[in-house]
Amino acid sequence: MSTRHLGLAAGLAGWFMVFAASVTSADPSYEQTYEQTARIVLDVVKAFRTAYVLHVVEHTRGAGPEPREDWERDAHFIPLPAQFVKAAAGQVTSVEIGLISLTPINPANRPRTPAETKALIQLEKDRQQSFLSFPDGDHFTAVSADLALVRSCVECHNRHPQSVRKNFREWDVMGGLVVRFRRPASTPGLPLPPDPSPRPSDLFDQSVPPPPATPPWVR
Repeated sequence: MSTRHLGLAAGLAGWFMVFAASVTSADPSYEQTYEQTARIVLDVVKAFRTAYVLHVVEHTRGAGPEPREDWERDAHFIPLPAQFVKAAAGQVTSVEIGLISLTPINPANRPRTPAETKALIQLEKDRQQSFLSFPDGDHFTAVSADLALVRSCVECHNRHPQSVRKNFREWDVMGGLVVRFRRPASTPGLPLPPDPSPRPSDLFDQSVPPPPATPPWVR
């Protein structure tokens, strides 16, 4: 792999980590903030994934470097796009970023909850709906459709011996990019003031003796 291509891949990973971490450094407190932040994070992830596919994987096709699942064992291999995304996302600690699919090659990429499964089914049925967000237990989750951008994506999945589905076509929804925010246990608010301290006793708090039965002016 040339120094130029290696530098591009490293730069993409670096910018992805810096931007995602900076966007999510503030802890969102309300669902609309979660959704807005999730859209930004997933847009960034998709942008860097697309750039890696088009400007690294496709650009080096037939020139020597080859995207391989076992890329770490040979310097002439480069990571698959999914591996590139997961490696970069692993450097972000403020949120959880990953890939999920109804028919994953890697079992670790299955949806974690019924809500995530439902979201993937919706994204596959309706191509116009490319983003879904929802509360999911103690997380707020958002899923964005992950498309087969180029022919190599389709060929890799259709020919893989562990692939469950082997009829993908270009621009099919292959799964989803997912971001998960951990929600606080309770909605934050202003703390209640402390209980007022008891007022010290004064003249007005002292008990008044009862009047005598016969007033002193009566003789």
